[in-house]
Amino acid sequence: MKPFDAKRVCLALSLSLYCFSLPLAAQAQTVAPIIADQYRQQPFIAAHGMVVSQEAQASRIGVDILKKGGNAVDAAVAVGFALAVTLPRAGNIGGGGFMLVHLAKDKQTHAVDYRETAPASASRDMFLDAQGNADTKKSRDSGLAVGVPGTVAGLELAFKTYGSGKVSWQDVLAPAIALARQGIMVEEDLADSLPQAQKRLAQYPSTAKIFLKPDLAPLSQGDRLVQSDLARTLELIATQGADGFYRGEVARMIAAAVTSAGGGMTVADLATYQPIIRKPVTGTYQGLQIASMPPPSSGGVHVIEILNMLEALPRPQSAVPDADRLHLFAEAMKIAYADRSEYLGDPDFVSVPVAALTSKRYAQARIKEIDPAKARPAREIKPGQLAPYESDQTTHYSIMDSEGNAVANTYTLNFSYGLGMVAEGTGVMLNNELDDFAAKAGVPNAFGLVGGDANAPAPRKRPLSSMSPTIVMDQGRVVMVTGSPGGSRIISTVLNVVTNIVDHKMGVMEAVSAPRLHHQWLPDELRVERGLSPDTIKLLEARGHKLVVGAASGSAHTILVTSRGLEGAADQRQRGTLASGY
Repeated sequence: MKPFDAKRVCLALSLSLYCFSLPLAAQAQTVAPIIADQYRQQPFIAAHGMVVSQEAQASRIGVDILKKGGNAVDAAVAVGFALAVTLPRAGNIGGGGFMLVHLAKDKQTHAVDYRETAPASASRDMFLDAQGNADTKKSRDSGLAVGVPGTVAGLELAFKTYGSGKVSWQDVLAPAIALARQGIMVEEDLADSLPQAQKRLAQYPSTAKIFLKPDLAPLSQGDRLVQSDLARTLELIATQGADGFYRGEVARMIAAAVTSAGGGMTVADLATYQPIIRKPVTGTYQGLQIASMPPPSSGGVHVIEILNMLEALPRPQSAVPDADRLHLFAEAMKIAYADRSEYLGDPDFVSVPVAALTSKRYAQARIKEIDPAKARPAREIKPGQLAPYESDQTTHYSIMDSEGNAVANTYTLNFSYGLGMVAEGTGVMLNNELDDFAAKAGVPNAFGLVGGDANAPAPRKRPLSSMSPTIVMDQGRVVMVTGSPGGSRIISTVLNVVTNIVDHKMGVMEAVSAPRLHHQWLPDELRVERGLSPDTIKLLEARGHKLVVGAASGSAHTILVTSRGLEGAADQRQRGTLASGY
């Protein structure tokens, strides 16, 4: 891959680390001590290939596949299966997600939708109680919440369609099988997550025997986690392909587990699951091309919708986002999330006005509603009048290879450890993804997101998502790969990273580490990470924003192409992350 010309990056795109000249004093005023430590870290730089993921062993497995001649897609498939073993709270074969693939040879970007689907038994009122009210126990804590998993079929489709052909299906599964069978040491992220999920995991004997000790205490750092049943399931997938998961004994055991928990999934639901290759949502920002995930993800539509509004507003002048810019950013987010509540859903069931929402003309119309001096109450913001045109416990990884191919992949179980239930005999942690449907119009889901009829439950329908794997290009050549977990805050996390690099000339580590903000229309509050300067907070409050200063948001694993090569930033907000390459 040819290096990106540094001078051109700085002057035209603001994408090189050499452009970043924020004085240390300014950094200290903007970033709290915990984040300031992250600012002092440097990105990992590699010439030939890069993998940035939530878990170190999975990142190294991806790099090994690249070294064997595999391309970015081959590595992405290997990382996806490995994370099912090493990051069980979010990595998965019992959930689903979205993969964005850019092939350098033809400069084309493709979207693989392997989102979970509702079983055939699903109905509009499946999550309501006898009085017609939304029942969160049904949508989050029962078998009714479990969607038909899409990960195995999605990874197989990506491998067969976009893989290099230089490594085998068995090659990409072998590392995950070995780790599951031999066991892994409980470290960092896993040790942090198990105590938090202990009560949830202890409800199910099939789960407790894997992740908890005989007294139901969680495994702790230094213990060994062995997943023998999962190893057998992965071996079936290695020898039989996706049929080893969706047909036969594994499918029967998954369906039985869901039924025992009150759901209605059948072996037929599993056997008929199909991932879909879709056309990405695309747009431009400051001369760059943006590609992101289309519906049933809302992420790509609203990433581009918000960027369109920001592009039409005055350009920022400071090296860090100041109160003026953050105010405009928040107001643009409110508008987009209001639109999300009305228009977004599964495009196979409802007509989603993607072209209208992502048009520059629509952005120009909506920014007229923004007062540069005052925050507008959420109750006054409504979904836009369109011209006639046709979710926290997730994980993301970004990969590039020596030919310029790139993958941005985000997948999830929804909650940390999903439903908390492992299907007996399979080692497969089940998702509770169907909570992402709008159980009842206007009632928030677990992430506070409000939806309507476009995102109502229906048989074999995919619930709306916020996952936003995103690739940024210059004249068809990849210059940035990013994405994040974070539930409703995924969209804003991606936007924070992209605008930090493009608008504020930050290097990739600075862009990933800088404090983030998020507004999702309802509830009417502007959430900011600790580290935003007190003066900026006061200025935002003076404009009428209700600020909530809270914990870290997202985990934006990002690759930036500069004159130094591939620069990988593993987000340090969570432990155990790693950028690795060669």
